[in-house]
Amino acid sequence: MNAQNSISQGNEEFLKEIKIRCPECSTDKKLMIPKKVIDQSKQLTTISIPSKLCCEHSFQAFVDKNFIVRGYQKVDFEFSHMEFYESSDDTSDTEDFTSQPIFQQIIQLLRDCIDDKEILGSGIFSIEGKVLYSSLPQTTLFNTIREFEVRNEKNLISIKKMYLELENSEKFISTIISFNGIKFNLVLMFAFRVKFGLGNLHMRDLLKKIEKIK
Repeated sequence: MNAQNSISQGNEEFLKEIKIRCPECSTDKKLMIPKKVIDQSKQLTTISIPSKLCCEHSFQAFVDKNFIVRGYQKVDFEFSHMEFYESSDDTSDTEDFTSQPIFQQIIQLLRDCIDDKEILGSGIFSIEGKVLYSSLPQTTLFNTIREFEVRNEKNLISIKKMYLELENSEKFISTIISFNGIKFNLVLMFAFRVKFGLGNLHMRDLLKKIEKIK
């Protein structure tokens, strides 16, 4: 199924400014982050900050539902994209997907597949459109959330795979994966030069790697 996805430029109302500080060099930076990602989270939202966005360091910030930064974490590896995902804690339901070790393993697989030449970003979403993990560009993230929300409202969640081509010819492939009987949307975003056939090959390769750790 192919569709044309119009990218909206007026997303300021969906953003919230927060102030972050690098835990290593104390450089301050104001960031605009998606309100809906924070609002959807049951707990803290982890924001992974790539180097050059705030300073030369990569680190993580933990933001609560009031958009207050509750802490930071230094990392010993470098993020290539800004990331958002829900943090788990010791009080989480053990059946909650985001609190399971496999969730972090899948996130690492998604990080490893991004190369900025063919695969530009990735994400895991609930069927209803809740962001569980995303390294998608913000405008694409807004439209992805909307797309899943609309499909859920119209009871179109039976669609197993979705293909979208953006106005700039970048591609978007979504497929449904299942863990413990619960379904999720797995998303990859591709550069304009990538055809859907090659995108499918990348998606199948990723699904095989995920299946090995399930």
